[in-house]
Amino acid sequence: MTTTPSLARAVLALYRAYQAQRQSTESLASQIIAGQEGVSGIDRAQLPSEEVNDLLQKHNNHFLDLEQGAEELWRKARLEHGQLTAGLARYLEKSHEVQVRIARHGEAKGVLRRFDPEKKALTLSELLPTRSRAFQLAHQIALLTQAAALERVSSDPLLTSDESRTLAKVALANYFAGAVLMPYAPFLQAAREERYDIDVVGRRFGVGFEQVCHRLTTLSRAGASGIPFHMIRIDIAGNIFKRFSASGIRFARFSGACPKWNLFAAFMTPGLLRVQVSRMPDGTAYFCLARSIHKDSAGYHAPPIVHAIGLGCQVQYAREMVYADGVDLENLDSATPVGVTCRVCERVDCEQRASPSLRHRLQVDENVRGVSLYAPVTSLTAPGEAP
Repeated sequence: MTTTPSLARAVLALYRAYQAQRQSTESLASQIIAGQEGVSGIDRAQLPSEEVNDLLQKHNNHFLDLEQGAEELWRKARLEHGQLTAGLARYLEKSHEVQVRIARHGEAKGVLRRFDPEKKALTLSELLPTRSRAFQLAHQIALLTQAAALERVSSDPLLTSDESRTLAKVALANYFAGAVLMPYAPFLQAAREERYDIDVVGRRFGVGFEQVCHRLTTLSRAGASGIPFHMIRIDIAGNIFKRFSASGIRFARFSGACPKWNLFAAFMTPGLLRVQVSRMPDGTAYFCLARSIHKDSAGYHAPPIVHAIGLGCQVQYAREMVYADGVDLENLDSATPVGVTCRVCERVDCEQRASPSLRHRLQVDENVRGVSLYAPVTSLTAPGEAP
């Protein structure tokens, strides 16, 4: 390539055209789905939640200023593991004259945290478990002490509305809270020592399964990085609440993800962790784990909320994880074939295809039935014929 720069430029131009074509196809698929849902006149790519997701992806879900702010808070407040909630409440009172009180459930139904800046009063619901109380205290400290960093990041041109910028500040304050509960260096050390055993690491820092998974996606500090993970959270209907990819895997933007992912099977085995070696249409292999989680109860009459958390990495990193013990990572021919969504997936021979692919012309023959209604008839072999 160094001796033929014109050829290199041609190959690069071809690849860029390929990328543009894929993006165009996926955009069309999203528009079609939006039309089916009766949503017209809305650019779904410009939804505040999508803009914030794009912002996090742009920064690789790592914000050094907020990490350093969390480390400074540990020093100033003289925080201690096991006494984090009390230490954060004490810091708010001494440094910001903010009084923290725990409210009975009946006082403000549906409100978990409320801050009154005039009275300097922070109210937390008694429904919050201990780890969540510490998280909400740290979130409020972020709003009080990290305003400059929150404003700087949320002024990114990617955010095109006030709603997007406000939502970004909330997400960044949550990031800061996670960094306080799980300080970067100790957390990374624990993850490596325990080979990314999520339950063990969670017990050490007094946090839940989802909080550990989310924190694992932020470990991309230069010179001290962890495994590049992807993470996704869905409900039983397949709606995507949270997603981030440092592994390179591509997610559906809204819903309709591939049903072959172990993420969906996790709902069938509540609380049990499932592992999977999967392979995308481009040949990239991933090692993924998934587990269902129950959100903290809001009382007897509150409906149960169940989500599934998926965490994964490219297969070359899998041996660093305890979950890969005993898994055949060499025979990738046996990996589960998965895609992004049916509409943009190239695999027309999938027995679980729910809709035709936009990448292939739909051909229907009423006299032939293959593994899928949407498999092209040209790929089928009549009985007695050689394949």
